[in-house]
Amino acid sequence: MSENVKPDETPETTVSRREFGVVSLAAGLAAAAGASAATAAERPLTEAEVMVKTPDGNCDAVFIHPTAGTYPGVLVWPDAFGLRPSMRQIARRIASEGYAVLVPNPFYRTAKAPVFDNPSSFNFENPEDRAKLPPLTGPVTAVGAAEKDAIAYVAFLDAQKEVDKAKKIGTQGYCMGGALVVRTAAAAAGRIGAGASFHGGGLVTDNPNSPHLLAPKIKARMYFGIAANDDMRQPDAKDKLKAAFAAANVPTEIEVYGSLHGWCVPDMPLQSGKPIYDMADAERAWSKLVALYMRA
Repeated sequence: MSENVKPDETPETTVSRREFGVVSLAAGLAAAAGASAATAAERPLTEAEVMVKTPDGNCDAVFIHPTAGTYPGVLVWPDAFGLRPSMRQIARRIASEGYAVLVPNPFYRTAKAPVFDNPSSFNFENPEDRAKLPPLTGPVTAVGAAEKDAIAYVAFLDAQKEVDKAKKIGTQGYCMGGALVVRTAAAAAGRIGAGASFHGGGLVTDNPNSPHLLAPKIKARMYFGIAANDDMRQPDAKDKLKAAFAAANVPTEIEVYGSLHGWCVPDMPLQSGKPIYDMADAERAWSKLVALYMRA
């Protein structure tokens, strides 16, 4: 189902797709790395471990970009499992499209990355496993924390010679990172040109600082891909998102996918014995992301 906030706008849906022969999770990670062999040959990538100074300390991060030239910046907000191999693969894939990409460790206040090397072994049905998340996610989701971080990350990108400062910055986020994309687009409105949330959590709440209420501050083109089970749990969230962004005159596309929360990320654990990652919907979401960045 597709919801277009501005009824007179038709989202660009005709984009080139790369085909990947994926028959296993390892190949799924390779698909997430994206980029055909030809593209990789045309755009060799440089990957560096970096430190980003923030008001709350030093954030360990990875900066990935094509080796030659300058490109628009992209900020990737990880999910609740943080900066790890699968998020690096996603960063490499978008970098291969022609972007200079920063992926921070969102939990730098608590621990260095990777906090979770292998999320596929995580059991959401185990209270002991679930108890590991709040001490990590709490500091970054605290009031004002993500905004401070976002401004620091944008400043880092703008200070890099590989980033084309004449172009707007894009930001994408997964699960927990979806709400952080919205906060970033509001906090750095003058620099963020596009924001994409995939199976974002906490986008619409009853709190006065709910992310959807930030729409009037946002100048970016936005995309929200909503998981089927998130929509079932909160069926009015998409309508409130639509209304908020329409009232703010922010060009936005909202879609509900048939997959579970977390479907875009290949190393997601099983849920009730079933895979969360869905390659077909992940590729569909990727095509939306690339089209969004190309337009904005």
